[in-house]
Amino acid sequence: MTDSTDRPVWPAVWNGWRRTCPRCGEGALMVKYLKTRDHCDACGQAFHHHRADDGPPYLTLLIVGHVVGPAMLWYYVAREPSPWEFMAIFGIGSVLMSLWFLPRLKGALVGVQWANRMHGFGHETDPPAWPDRAPAAE
Repeated sequence: MTDSTDRPVWPAVWNGWRRTCPRCGEGALMVKYLKTRDHCDACGQAFHHHRADDGPPYLTLLIVGHVVGPAMLWYYVAREPSPWEFMAIFGIGSVLMSLWFLPRLKGALVGVQWANRMHGFGHETDPPAWPDRAPAAE
């Protein structure tokens, strides 16, 4: 079963990068540093079935490595620093960059999955957004 309506990819990725719901851009995507919410508080979109897995760490390593590697080479040739100065600058810089990129890249990957209807996003057979709320008996 597929839905024929298109979901724009780039707005969903941007919303995920901002760590907001890829669907509405209003509710928070993360409940902690890297833990996603079960559902969006604003629109009710379920997130429990996303599969970001190892993608965000790999992309973080790719980006940070391509920024820090050339910077290390340039700094070493230009300044010839002591080993302690070199380790302090680039060790702390690498850790801070990694901590900044990791949740943003996870949100962006969840946005890609939502826009492309991957891993349960977009199926009409999804469980209700709030499974702990039973329908009212009439």
